[in-house]
Amino acid sequence: MRVERGLCVVDVRTEEELLGGKIPTAIHLPLSKLSDGARAALPNKNQAILVYCATGIRSARALELLSRLGYWNVQHLEGGLARWQQMGYPMESPQTNATMACAADLQGRYSRQLSLKEVGASGQERLAHSRVLLVGLGGLGAPVALYLAGAGVGTLGLVDADTVSVSNLHRQIIHSMGFLESPKVESARSRLAELNPDVNVEVFPCKFDPSTANEILAQRWDVIVDGGDNFDLRYLLNEKAVERRIALCHGSVDRFEGRVTTFLANSGPCYCCLFPEPPTPGIIGSCVERGVLGVLPGVIGTLQATEVIKLLLGIGTPLSGRLLTYDALLLEFRTLCYRKVLNCRVCSNRP
Repeated sequence: MRVERGLCVVDVRTEEELLGGKIPTAIHLPLSKLSDGARAALPNKNQAILVYCATGIRSARALELLSRLGYWNVQHLEGGLARWQQMGYPMESPQTNATMACAADLQGRYSRQLSLKEVGASGQERLAHSRVLLVGLGGLGAPVALYLAGAGVGTLGLVDADTVSVSNLHRQIIHSMGFLESPKVESARSRLAELNPDVNVEVFPCKFDPSTANEILAQRWDVIVDGGDNFDLRYLLNEKAVERRIALCHGSVDRFEGRVTTFLANSGPCYCCLFPEPPTPGIIGSCVERGVLGVLPGVIGTLQATEVIKLLLGIGTPLSGRLLTYDALLLEFRTLCYRKVLNCRVCSNRP
């Protein structure tokens, strides 16, 4: 493939990313400066323009922006420079023999991950095209979101109706003082953009309940992460995950103890197999009443993020049928096995 004569190629990545090389003849106009710089850099609004970034996420935004500015003949490079290099197309770069497009293009952002044979170039591309829905941006959702963005998961959906309060900050590490009283989804989106601008973040500033669940799940999601703190939400997430055959990664914390497991809708037991009925109301107090050690959600959330990455890459053995428990005071992990219930009201053949 070559760049056609008359086609203006625009690189919307950052200055640092250019060190990994670029498409021949491309002009550099970072996405952050596109609105102000387009008029001078792209004077002819009728010219054919191709915009690209590292993976195709920022270039899709650039396409929309240029269209709003009156440029009508604009395309973006799907898959970005990673795809371009993977196909062996020419590059202007001091690192043309780079072993992995993402590693060269992003200055080794994923170099430690790419060196794992279980991940490699194909695995990193698979992560870039994955979509994960995070329900709850509290103590569990915070580390999950940060580590999935850091790993290069292409799209994260964030669901939370709450706002940031000072009492959140000792455990919900994605938020900060600068976002007090702001919606948690906006606080998290801002932090994730700083961490990895190639991750596409879709926000849902609402509760996940029977009135919103179907609309949120209308899009494709590869994995759902349960970061909630109440039983109604857990049972609803389980029902929807089974109904739509989406893997569900569950985590929960209480005082000094945490639990994590994974429900595979196509094969393993579900949440109702593990807990057929919710506890009697009032028996178990809330996090506000019982408290939680600030670092505990970080441990459990990191384990959830690990499970999600394994599921997306198809590596390792997921915690399906196994409940991993953690006691922070003893610093002890235990694994409890559970089975699929043949007459489960949710996942059996006769629910």
